[in-house]
Amino acid sequence: MKNKESIKSIPSNRLQFFPVMMFAIIMGLTGLSLVFKKLSEVLYFPSIIGTLLGLFSTIVFLVIVFTYLSKLLKHKEEVKKEMIHPIRVNFFAAISISTLLLSIFYRHTLDDLSQILFILGASLHIFFTFYTIKFWINNNLEIQHSNPAWFIPIVGNLIVPIAGKGFVDDAILYFYFSIGIFFWIILFSIILNRIIFHKQFAPKFMPTLFILIAPPAIGFLSYMKLSMNLDFFAHILYSLGLFFTILVFIMYKNYMNIKFFISWWAFTFPMASITLATILMYELTSYWFYGLFSYILMIITTVIVYLVARETVAHMAKKEICIME
Repeated sequence: MKNKESIKSIPSNRLQFFPVMMFAIIMGLTGLSLVFKKLSEVLYFPSIIGTLLGLFSTIVFLVIVFTYLSKLLKHKEEVKKEMIHPIRVNFFAAISISTLLLSIFYRHTLDDLSQILFILGASLHIFFTFYTIKFWINNNLEIQHSNPAWFIPIVGNLIVPIAGKGFVDDAILYFYFSIGIFFWIILFSIILNRIIFHKQFAPKFMPTLFILIAPPAIGFLSYMKLSMNLDFFAHILYSLGLFFTILVFIMYKNYMNIKFFISWWAFTFPMASITLATILMYELTSYWFYGLFSYILMIITTVIVYLVARETVAHMAKKEICIME
């Protein structure tokens, strides 16, 4: 009882404990917005849903950016601690990924804004990529520090070609794509080693297993944007994304009864990415199976985002988020 009272009395200024992981919320919300936007283009779904979700995601993005900038100004030491934390450092890339996803959302509606967001997001992301890899090299990390969140700085490089096609020369986009594909393979080997031969993830990191879906699914979308050719390699990328989607659902017992953490948002963006990849497969092949599967994945992704968002709001109301861990 005494411990509970002391914990509640700590965050007199909860701003200093506002985590950079909050940007994962934008990834999930904007990812769902893009799903509905793509559905309206390919499967004649009402476009208003995607539009409203995208506008809502933009507002939440601005609120989180303003809040984190306030933290940076008032609590610089706390931000520095996150930048040298072996796990949280990976989530800084969620800032640039969120910016790139919003750039994709506003493409063909507000092209000038989309281009500005792309330049900002791509520039930030290459900075976070170099910073994170340098951090991995220069610090004595333990195997238990590795988890699928390490993919976040890598996946963002695969999003750059999707957002940037037509804005910059393809040579620049291939540069980003190459980084993403190469380090996805390297990091997957490290993380699989950690999963098989070492202790299981702490419960709060179990949702990050869903991040395994994102690299191949986003890689497929990125490769198609660059090559426009549904070839052997494209099928491999999509099939791997589908494999990991089935795998994480087969392992559903791992996620049952997990206490809420902000890491629950790791469920959302990977599901949006495989849904987008499946919709694109339907668009390219017209196979009825992909159309049906697109709707099924859309429903699952929407339910997951709703449940995670509901829990987030409920725990914010209880002041159980933005506290000292």
